[in-house]
Amino acid sequence: MAPLKSLQQEYPLVDSVFQAFCASHGIFSVEDFLLYDVDVLISSAHKQSTSQRLNQGINQLLSIIDALHRPLLTGLDLLEDSKRNKHALSTGCQGIDALLEGGLRRGQLTELVGPSSSGKTQACLQFATTVAKKYMGSVIYLDTCNAFSAQRIAHFVGQSSDPVFNDQADHKPLQKVLDRIICYSVFSIFQMFDVLHQLEINLRSEMFKSDCQVRLLIVDSVSSLITPILGGSGPQGHALMISVGFLLKKLAHEHNVAVLVTNHMVGGDSGTCKPALGESWKTVPHVRILLSRDLESNTCTFSIIKHPSLASGRAASCTL
Repeated sequence: MAPLKSLQQEYPLVDSVFQAFCASHGIFSVEDFLLYDVDVLISSAHKQSTSQRLNQGINQLLSIIDALHRPLLTGLDLLEDSKRNKHALSTGCQGIDALLEGGLRRGQLTELVGPSSSGKTQACLQFATTVAKKYMGSVIYLDTCNAFSAQRIAHFVGQSSDPVFNDQADHKPLQKVLDRIICYSVFSIFQMFDVLHQLEINLRSEMFKSDCQVRLLIVDSVSSLITPILGGSGPQGHALMISVGFLLKKLAHEHNVAVLVTNHMVGGDSGTCKPALGESWKTVPHVRILLSRDLESNTCTFSIIKHPSLASGRAASCTL
């Protein structure tokens, strides 16, 4: 959902005065408004000299949210939508595609978890390359660790068995792929919200042409942005984390985009490792995949931790 300032032109009640009032309560977007206690906000508005106008603004936001509610869907509706729109995107690795019954599913949020140096970024780069060249669509890549490498993209393109992309006379195949991968350097959770909100606006306005639709959204890594805000005793960090998950899943479902995020591992009970971000985040991804690497053979193993239709524990290996 949009920042409040983007609503002013269409909804005059959400004016600068109302936005300033909301900002004083840490509310800058519709998501922030949804997470805030409306009764507390109304009570605070009553204490202001412009209380009537502020209450009208609150009611205006509530009506906007009501209008955005999608109609209830039957199981048959969901099945038809899945068959028609939620296709799988190949990862470029036959073993992983077989493991996931086709690859990364459009409309779903897939999380790739693994320890440092397990190959998470390499997997993201290979998947981005495959989608950009095979489906001729756009890939949005949110790079939070300065890890994006055009050189690795070039390497993966050079490994392609597709003759179209190995024919150097065919209008520079590497340039075609790189033109379709749109990379943003994002170093804070608020920057990420700005990028995602703008992406949502662009998708709604059909800014991306039909022959270059956004197929894949990658966040590498989501945990590096969320972990710093989870400290302290306040609830804000947790609320922001849930908002990120909600927005990513909303983009995936409403615009038929495959979303891939990476997450690191932290120490758990009895010295074992577990995915970071805790129990609340665990419910966010549709699919969770554990990535591990054998340093001697340089083989990466992908194991299903969570999947809506496939059994946990299944695994496949490949070399990145």
